[in-house]
Amino acid sequence: MEVLAKNKALVRTAFDALFNQKDLTAIDKYWSPDYIQHSAHIPPGPNGLKGLVSQLPESAKWDFALMLAEDDYVIVHSRYSGIEGPNWIVADIIRIENDLLVEHWDVIQDEATRESSISGLPMFKDAFGIK
Repeated sequence: MEVLAKNKALVRTAFDALFNQKDLTAIDKYWSPDYIQHSAHIPPGPNGLKGLVSQLPESAKWDFALMLAEDDYVIVHSRYSGIEGPNWIVADIIRIENDLLVEHWDVIQDEATRESSISGLPMFKDAFGIK
């Protein structure tokens, strides 16, 4: 498998296991023990991820619309739903090294509703999110 496709598959598998299946063992399997977290919403390192996911409601779900890969980076356009407050529309940027997720940045925006969207268009895929 081509490296870029392999990196995208790794991110898809890792995020699904962690955020949809709430499988904390995925962190040890897919994330580096030296994981660097640049997010303002998550404490650093693998333990920060474990703490975040352990606090998510069972209803929390991750879905993606688009993945782009270049060199050692994958960018994912995602929706995080079933969380407290509005859904999040996120651009996750992940650096991969030795088949592990080693570094992460994100850009997070509350999802607009049909009523609040000035453009009248959804922010994710072709439909407005449901709370």
